[in-house]
Amino acid sequence: MKKLSIITSILCMLSTLFVAAQSGKNIKVTGTVVDEDTNEPIMYATLVLENAETKDVTGGVTDMDGKFSVDAPQGTYNMRIEFISYKTYRFPQQELTSDKNLGTIKLALDVAELDAVEVTGERTSVEIKLDKKIYNIGKDLTTQGGTVSDALQNIPSVSVDVEGAVSLRGNENVRILINGKPSAMAGYGDTNIFSQLPADAIERVEVITSSSARYDAEGTAGILNIILKKEKTLGLNGSIQGTVGAPDNHSLSANINLRTNKFNLFTTTGAYYRNSPGEANYDNNYETGSFDRIRENRDYERLRKGFNTNLGIEYYLTEKSSLTGSVFGRWGENDDESNTINDRYIGTDLNSITSRIQNEGQTSETYQGSLNYINNFNDEGHKLTADLQYSYDNEDQPTTINEYRTFPSDSLIDRQNIFQVEKQNEFLFQADYVLPKGDSQFEAGVRINLETEDTGYNLDQFNQETNEFEVDELLSYNFDYDQNVYAAYTQYGNKLSKKFSYLLGLRLENTQMKGSVSSPYYTQEELIDELDFDFDANFDKNYLSLFPTMNLIYEIAENENLTLGYNRRINRPRGWFINPFPSRSSRTNIFQGNPDLDPAFSNAFDLGYLKRWTKFTLNASVYFQRETNSFERIQDETGQTTDDGISIIRSIPVNLSSQNRIGGELGAMLNPTDWFRFNASFNFFKFKTEGFFNDVDYGAESTSWFGRFSGKVTLPAKIDFQANGFYMGPRKNSQTESEGMFSLDTALSKELIKNSLTATFNVRDVFNSRKRRSYTVSENFTSDSEFQWRKRQFTLSLIYKFNQQNDHNNRNKNQGNPNGGDDMDFEG
Repeated sequence: MKKLSIITSILCMLSTLFVAAQSGKNIKVTGTVVDEDTNEPIMYATLVLENAETKDVTGGVTDMDGKFSVDAPQGTYNMRIEFISYKTYRFPQQELTSDKNLGTIKLALDVAELDAVEVTGERTSVEIKLDKKIYNIGKDLTTQGGTVSDALQNIPSVSVDVEGAVSLRGNENVRILINGKPSAMAGYGDTNIFSQLPADAIERVEVITSSSARYDAEGTAGILNIILKKEKTLGLNGSIQGTVGAPDNHSLSANINLRTNKFNLFTTTGAYYRNSPGEANYDNNYETGSFDRIRENRDYERLRKGFNTNLGIEYYLTEKSSLTGSVFGRWGENDDESNTINDRYIGTDLNSITSRIQNEGQTSETYQGSLNYINNFNDEGHKLTADLQYSYDNEDQPTTINEYRTFPSDSLIDRQNIFQVEKQNEFLFQADYVLPKGDSQFEAGVRINLETEDTGYNLDQFNQETNEFEVDELLSYNFDYDQNVYAAYTQYGNKLSKKFSYLLGLRLENTQMKGSVSSPYYTQEELIDELDFDFDANFDKNYLSLFPTMNLIYEIAENENLTLGYNRRINRPRGWFINPFPSRSSRTNIFQGNPDLDPAFSNAFDLGYLKRWTKFTLNASVYFQRETNSFERIQDETGQTTDDGISIIRSIPVNLSSQNRIGGELGAMLNPTDWFRFNASFNFFKFKTEGFFNDVDYGAESTSWFGRFSGKVTLPAKIDFQANGFYMGPRKNSQTESEGMFSLDTALSKELIKNSLTATFNVRDVFNSRKRRSYTVSENFTSDSEFQWRKRQFTLSLIYKFNQQNDHNNRNKNQGNPNGGDDMDFEG
C-alpha cells in the first residue's frame, strides 16, 4: 500500500511537468488536507486528477502545512485525495475552466485498513513477511533513556542474559546485523556495545528465523537485523534526549535530520556516563587440591563513559538513484574494578582468607565508513544496490591484579600487570540485483567479507624476592586470526495464486579461517613446544558449502495466513573462541579458546500461523533444528595448581556431535481500548545434545521456556504507565543446571508540551531479581554460583522532539529498508 502511494505520487508529479510543458493555458487547483479528528494538516497526501476523456493522470502532493497547488489543462476530471490509512475523498466529474480552490478537505481514518496495517506510534507492533517478523519499536516507555540491549529485551523470541549475551529462541548462535550488514556498531560479535548505544536510535528490529538466501548464512539460531532511524520528512527535524539515573546512568543523545528534495543529512550522536555495580558468589567443593572448599564473594564496579556518532548524507543523483555515505565513530573509556574475597576450607575448618583486587581499564576507538548506491531502473522494483564498508577497532586493556592473604596473617600472594591490545579490521563489499516481473521476482548478489583480528598480550609477574616485576615470557604472545567469507546467491519468488506465494533460494559460501601464534621471546616452534597445547594453534582451514532456503506463505483469509520455512546455516567460531591463550581474570577459573574448533552447521524448519481480529492478534509457530558439530562450553581440570595449591579449572568450547532442538512460540496482542494495550509471548523448547570430549560423555537433554508480557495503560491526567515482565525458565546442559529468573521493568510517562516534550521515569529490575543462579557438577568438583551483572536502576528522561509529523502521519512511515532485506515480502 505504501509503495503504491509513493509510486502514484511520483507519477503524478512527473505527469504534471509533462502536461504543463505540452499544453497551453493551465488551471490551478488548490486546497488543504487535514485530519478529520484533530484538524492537523496531513503531509504527503496525494491529489490525483484523471482526465475523464483521455484517462491521462496528473496531480501532486501536500506540503508540510497540508496544502497543495497543482496545474492542469482545461477539461473534465475525476479527482481524489489519497493518503495511507485514510479513506479516499473523491470529486467526480469536475469541470475545470478556471482556477479552482477545493477548500479544506477532511480525511477520515480507514478503520479496516488500520487493523491490517498496525498503528506503530503507540506500541511495538508485528508484521509477518515471507522470511521474517518485523517489530516496530514504538513508544515503549521502559526503553526511554535506555540502550539497545534494553530494547532487545522487549522483542518476542529474543532474550538477553545477565551478561548481555543475546539469544534467539534460547539459542545464543544468533547473527546480529545493522541495516542488513555486519557492522562495527554490532561490536564484532561482542554484544556489550549494545549497552552503549541509545535505544532511541532504533526504528525496528527484524527477527529472521527462516532467512532467505539474500542474507549471509552465519548464525544457526537466525538473524537479528537492527534498522536505525533515518527520517523521511522534509526540512530540519529530530529529537534530543537527556537521561539521569541511579546508580550513575547519565546520557545525552540526539537524532537529527535535514532533508531536502536533493539530499538528506542525518545523525545519531550521544555521550554517556554509566556505572553498573554487580556481584557474584561461588561455592566450590573439590575432590583434589589443597583445599576442600572455597567460598568466593565478588563485587563489581563497571564504569563506562564515552561518545559515539553516526553521521551520513543521502544524495539523490537522479529521481531513481541515490548515493548514501556515512561514518560512525565511537570513543570510550571503561574502568572495571572487582574485589574478590575467598574463604578457603580444609574439611570444615576455615584455613585462610584472601582478597583479590583487579582493576581493568579499557580505551577503545572504533571507526566505520560506508557507501551505499541504489539505482531504481523503474517504479516496479527493478533495481541494483551496492555497498562498500570498512571498519577499524582498537582496544587497549591494561589490567592490574593484587592478591593478599588476610587471615590468619597478612601477606602478599600475587601481583600481576597485564597489557592487552586488540585490533580488528573488516572490509565488506556487497552487490544485489532485483528483477520483478508481474507477481514474480528474481534476485542475485555477491558478498565479500574480510576480517582480521590481532591480539597482543604481555604479562608482568611480580617477583617477591627481587621486589620487581618480570616479564612472563611464556605467556607474552601475539595471536593473529583471519576470517574471510566469499559468497554468491540467487533466489526466485512468485505467487502461484492470490493465496499462495513462495521464495526459493540458494547461497554458496566459502569460508577461510587462519590463525597463528608468535612470541617476541620464542620461535614459533619453541613456543608451541613449551606451551604443550592439546590442539594445533596454527591453522588454515577452508569450508565450501551450499545453503538452500525455502519460504512459503498461504493466505487462508485476508487477515489469516500460514508460513513454512526451511534453511541451512553455519555458525563460525569468533576470535575469542579460537584464541588458545587462557584468560587471567581469575587464578583458579580461566577461559581458554580452542583453535581446533570447526564451524557448526544446522538445518531448521519453521511453521508459523498468524490471525488478526479487530482488537486482537495471534501469532504462533513451531520449529525444529538439527545442528551438527555444535559448540559446547565445558569445564575441566587443567592438571595445574596455583602456588598455594588450588586446582586450576578451565572453561573451553568444543565441537560435539549434534544438538536437536524443537520448540514452539505463541504471541498475542490485545488492544481493547485506546487507554489499554497488552501483549505477551511464550516460548517453549527442548534440546538434546550428544557428544564426547576426552572420553567424557557430555550428552544432555533439557526442556526450558521463557515468557514476557507488556501492558500499557493511560491513567488520569494523561499519564502513561507501562510494565514489562520477563521470566526465563530453569534449564541445564551437560554440566550445569540454572534456576529460573524473573525481572520486571516499569515506567511512567507524561507529555509536558504537546508533540514536543515528554518526561519518562523508569525502574529497571524492580525487584532486583535479575540474577543467574546455577549449579555445576564435574568429575572432581562442584560449583554453586549466583551472578548479577547490573543491580536495580532508576532513570529519568526528557525527550524533546521538533518538526516531527503527528502520529497519524507517522503511520507506516519508513517501512522500506535501503540497506538490506527483501522487497518481495508478500505481507500477511
